[in-house]
Amino acid sequence: MPIEGAGAARAAIGLGGNLGDVAQAFADALASMHARNDCAVVARSSVWRTPPWGKTDQPDFLNMCALVDTTLAPHALLDVCLALETAAGRVRFERWGPRVLDIDLLAYGDLSLADERLVVPHPRMFERAFVLAPLAEIAPGLRVGGREVSELAREIGAAGLVMDAAATARVRG
Repeated sequence: MPIEGAGAARAAIGLGGNLGDVAQAFADALASMHARNDCAVVARSSVWRTPPWGKTDQPDFLNMCALVDTTLAPHALLDVCLALETAAGRVRFERWGPRVLDIDLLAYGDLSLADERLVVPHPRMFERAFVLAPLAEIAPGLRVGGREVSELAREIGAAGLVMDAAATARVRG
């Protein structure tokens, strides 16, 4: 059930991971977020298997996106995402390295924000097919940076991305 009214916003989050049971980590994180009274997960993309990006000598990643209606401010939503990563066993030891769960706040309504803790829209989402393809699946008309996600996804293409039907079924329940 969407959260509506004054103070509510629709946020887009991206989830990724390549260690352990990633599909279960996605399912658990989204269930925990949805169980809160200040967040409602309103859409989940398919899960996509993608080659590693940045640091390439590691296992393939699973990636997906979700839309969340929330009454939390952007920094508070970021804190929830970071807490879910920690609860899943995330340890930050290497940039772009292996991880059990990574949750990025991609967009928060039409807000544009940049400070020492958070940049929204996510600054690298426009160059990542593993973000744009799943986001376009659930929010093709979403405007980010003045352009529709579906247009951005078409431009970058989906080379190397493969939909993982088994992982998608697990995450969607």
